[in-house]
Amino acid sequence: MPDPRLSQLAHTLVSHSLRLRAGERVLIEAFDTPDDFLQVLLKTVADAGGVPFIETRSNRVLRALYQNASEAQMTAIGEHELRRMETMDAYIGIRGAENSLELSDVPAEKLALYQNLWWRPVADRRVNQTKWVVLRYPTPAFAQSAGMSTEAFTDFYFDVCTLDYGKMQKAMEPLQERMRKADQVHLTGERLDLRFSIKDIGAIMCYGERNIPDGECFSCPIRDSVNGHIQFNTTSLYQGSLFEGIRFVLENGKIIEASAASPAQTERLNQILDSDEGARYIGEFSLGFNPYVLQPMRDTLFDEKIAGSFHFTPGQAYAIADNGNRSQVHWDLVYIQRPEYGGGEIRFDGELIRKDGLFVPEDLQGLNPERLK
Repeated sequence: MPDPRLSQLAHTLVSHSLRLRAGERVLIEAFDTPDDFLQVLLKTVADAGGVPFIETRSNRVLRALYQNASEAQMTAIGEHELRRMETMDAYIGIRGAENSLELSDVPAEKLALYQNLWWRPVADRRVNQTKWVVLRYPTPAFAQSAGMSTEAFTDFYFDVCTLDYGKMQKAMEPLQERMRKADQVHLTGERLDLRFSIKDIGAIMCYGERNIPDGECFSCPIRDSVNGHIQFNTTSLYQGSLFEGIRFVLENGKIIEASAASPAQTERLNQILDSDEGARYIGEFSLGFNPYVLQPMRDTLFDEKIAGSFHFTPGQAYAIADNGNRSQVHWDLVYIQRPEYGGGEIRFDGELIRKDGLFVPEDLQGLNPERLK
């Protein structure tokens, strides 16, 4: 018998995230996802009157495709995938993984073909012209990355993914208003001192409409305003490669120095940042505050929501909070400011907003973990 929590999660996706209406066409793209959840999800979409289209994918099979497809072949695949996305009203992306490092040996130039000719055009269409939500699925490999047993991780997963996002939305509204009005941002902490402006960029609340799990409010630095340095204190898995100790020095918005824990990681890091001109500029700044996500687990969708964290993103800016930066790269890198990670402060126009991971102004304290749980 299927876990009853699968129905709760499916209902959250269809009713809360997509707010699906009768007759809307929904593409469900599932990577290494068990049939039992897909069966529940398809029924939930159908019960809501939606028209479900299902695409199941294997990361092992995709690895073979990325390794072997030529530029012409990848172009043709991308054109086909884009035409299909253009017929959709909504999208649900479910990312499971039997091995989180499955793509680690795909050559960088091959991954670049996928990014440029397939993923980016389709993602631009999906993000800007459909209702969409993406989520991970709990697998033993995911549990291992989180340092947990499969059973404990699955319980944790459902706590995180099915929390009261309506309550979170109301608590987030004062933060959105402050970010909309802010000009100068100053971030400090261990191996961190960054200054930039978010004036007139705007701020977007995230409470389960686009990502599950959720819990962030994002803006974007004015492109040439970022100055200072940062060494991220979480690991990051990007394009199949694992990175530790990523450090940036930024001058007038541009990453002028980039290093990581090893020479090989540093070389790969700079390859990614040299993908195009926009990859060395910042496309997003966001505060994370999901009360259940406290430790990094090498998965961006979870790590970027860690309570007491922020993420700082080289590459593509979102059109809804835009500084004009364009890139095939969008890499959310996470810095945690809770005391056990060295602490730190966030200030807007000189006012202390968050200290050691906890919001300070009274109107923002509803976002602190003990209030959100």
